[in-house]
Amino acid sequence: MCRYWRAAVTLQYSLLGEPLIRARDVSGGQPIKYNLPRLFVALAHDEVRDFPALRPHQRHPWHAFLVQLAAMALHRAGQDQSFASEQAWRDALLALTPEHPDGAPWCLIAPHDKPAFMQAPVPDGRTSDWKNILYTPDELDMLVTSKNHDLKAARMRQAEPDDWLMGLISLQTQEGFLGAGNYGISRMNGGFANRPALGVVPKGYWGRRWQRDVAALLNHRAEIAEHIGLRVQNGIQLLWLPAWTGDDSLAFSSLDPFYIEICRRIRLILLGGSRSIGAIAKGSKAARVEAEERKGITGDAWMPVDTAAGKALTITSKGFDYQLAAELVFGNKFQRPSAQILDVTDGTEGVVVLAQGITRGQGKTEGYHERRIPVSPKVRMLLMQKPSDLSATIAGERIDAISKIRSVLWTAMATLFDQGAVKDRFSDSAKNKANEFIRSFEQAEDARFFDELNAEIESDDPGGARLQWLLSMADRAEVVLRNAFITGPQSSEQRYRAQSAALSRLHGGLRSDKTLPTLANYYRHLTANKENAHEPV
Repeated sequence: MCRYWRAAVTLQYSLLGEPLIRARDVSGGQPIKYNLPRLFVALAHDEVRDFPALRPHQRHPWHAFLVQLAAMALHRAGQDQSFASEQAWRDALLALTPEHPDGAPWCLIAPHDKPAFMQAPVPDGRTSDWKNILYTPDELDMLVTSKNHDLKAARMRQAEPDDWLMGLISLQTQEGFLGAGNYGISRMNGGFANRPALGVVPKGYWGRRWQRDVAALLNHRAEIAEHIGLRVQNGIQLLWLPAWTGDDSLAFSSLDPFYIEICRRIRLILLGGSRSIGAIAKGSKAARVEAEERKGITGDAWMPVDTAAGKALTITSKGFDYQLAAELVFGNKFQRPSAQILDVTDGTEGVVVLAQGITRGQGKTEGYHERRIPVSPKVRMLLMQKPSDLSATIAGERIDAISKIRSVLWTAMATLFDQGAVKDRFSDSAKNKANEFIRSFEQAEDARFFDELNAEIESDDPGGARLQWLLSMADRAEVVLRNAFITGPQSSEQRYRAQSAALSRLHGGLRSDKTLPTLANYYRHLTANKENAHEPV
């Protein structure tokens, strides 16, 4: 088995000096490598298209890290505009770690009694009892990869330094509780919760969003500090700077409003005396931050807060389905985080609300979820008015309409699978089969929900747009039912009876005033017009 090198450790892999961060530019996707200061200059000019080392579940942690770090550096320097040069950014970042002029806190590898990037100092530098050795960055990464659920672990054998960088940030800023000694972050509602994120994304690339979110943090800094109970001045900013024995926690009230946290005792190492990176880990007896009573309300710029329940949002395995997404964007249940608040500088075209998050469970993951919610010009105008009752009302009515048609379709499906029996109590087998087919209908409506919603709000004839949507949804429901015929009864007599009864249930339900009066009224007039057309002159 490969062992790690225990000789004297020197500073290596400096994010301030070495071009360790792989990216591609916006002009032709050409590869380019950045150090951190130079990356900030490129982001300020919106020159970065993407980061090859970045995996989907790491996108928000990386974005949040870049925003929080830039915002605290600018605030410390008394600036509200991005620095123009690489040297200015380097000086500003070093100013965040004045007790370490050698730049150790910005190096992936440093002596263990010193802070290294995202790695708290070990008292006396002794790690001889740190037995857990990790050989790949995906082993280091959070639960979603380390337990072989969504991605296979320990496969990144030819890893680059920025693979370790992304894995380290992912672990330290979005991991939860994973058994004794493995505590989670403060910015979520409990150890088995998650850190979802919502924010406005204007038209552009990585840098455009980075710029607007840095400005949002700076604009809301005093408000965050006052409402959340954090320090306006002299708060702890980078939580990997103070030494950590593993026995104690930092007081939440001692932190800066933009604090970047760590949750695990990790040290990156060199394997076998080479420049190949590995990691060692050791558990702790306490969380890094004493914030359990906060329930995830920490001033996180991307975290919605359930105001009535007094806790941060936690997403389920459904992710950001149309019901939750509509509530988050248009409703009043959640307090919008600062990054989700629209600004006039966001422009009017191509604006979306981006929702991201990993659903965590006890010892498992239930998927990475990401949704882009388009914001049309009129919707943008309504959202900038407080409150936006019109858009919330329309969204609520549409959710109700989908629910009602879904209910009618489900009854028709259950009728089909119960061989056309006319009853309201169905067999378990019929109900289970109906549930399977109904998912395809709801998933399709989910996918088009916000495009159709925007179309109604933007329309000069919103009533007509609503009716056309209801009619097309009714047609789609019938298509789903007919597609289920192949799974229903197959003997000739039973097939005819089951299919006929199912269609009758669907059409009767759609034409009932108890379902959707607007739809029922349309069908009633349509029938009357057809009858009048056939009356003898």
